[in-house]
Amino acid sequence: MSDFTNGWWGSFVSIVTVIGILACVLLLKAQSVKRASGVKKPELHGHVWDGDLAEYNNPLPRWWMWLFYITVAFGLVYLVLYPGLGTYAGVYGWTSRNEHEAETRLADARYGPIFDKFAQQDLAAVAKDPEARAIGQRLFLTYCSQCHGSDAGGGPGFPSLRDKDWLYGGEPDQIKASIMDGRNGTMPPLGEALGGAAAVKEMANYVLSLSGAPHDAALAAKAKDKFAMCAACHGPEGKGNPQIGSANLTDKIWLHGGSEKKVIETISVGRSSHMPAHKDLLGEAKVHVLAAYVYGLSHEPATDPAQTAYRQPVEKK
Repeated sequence: MSDFTNGWWGSFVSIVTVIGILACVLLLKAQSVKRASGVKKPELHGHVWDGDLAEYNNPLPRWWMWLFYITVAFGLVYLVLYPGLGTYAGVYGWTSRNEHEAETRLADARYGPIFDKFAQQDLAAVAKDPEARAIGQRLFLTYCSQCHGSDAGGGPGFPSLRDKDWLYGGEPDQIKASIMDGRNGTMPPLGEALGGAAAVKEMANYVLSLSGAPHDAALAAKAKDKFAMCAACHGPEGKGNPQIGSANLTDKIWLHGGSEKKVIETISVGRSSHMPAHKDLLGEAKVHVLAAYVYGLSHEPATDPAQTAYRQPVEKK
């Protein structure tokens, strides 16, 4: 309730809440008035089930009515003690943010020494430690699996972390830097620069030829001289550049698909990828363990359940 952009929203929420509570009280009152002596019998609402189960407009039972009144009283007490009326913080001043920060401090006090112990070790050595791998796997499943998959196999637009193909380098420090600071990759659209759809199709076939994928050799030959436009990022041989995150075009690993159609799409409209930074979210000590786990997925054989539980045969992207 403390994140309202202006005071009007706080007043609006307060008014709606109070009106809602008063409406509940009035409804209870209206439905619980006893009939005076001599008043006509309860009327049938017209709803009948199973032949003889009829619905009448009788007042609510007294015990049921008081249960509802108790819930209204509970709500009023709650709104006095805790936030619920717009910007009013309540007597206790409770906020979910403070609760989260308190739980985080307790967790850091309990688990911080464990992460600090691994933070002082070489990342490649941490990757071989069974305890560190188990911790790293839990971090991965919590913060990374949404994009890279629970088995780290990736998907269209999200690289596999189990092979040895790395856009920004697969050395321990490079992996850690990717997690800490994030990455932003952009492949500009080159359809118009190449000269239209026909030229893009030729370039797509030349790119496919670099990795030995099925392609039209005649079309590929026409685009060979134009590849200089792409070599600025991918290199003259198409092997990529980890300094800027440009892909290696000579292997058969494709981030956005390796069919002629997908390659044409990539060249025509370009691609944009974003790896969020986790430095502020996790801190360097946790990132160190997480990076060790990711490093171990492709550099060390799986020798324990922490490594093998989510590993499947690598599929080409």
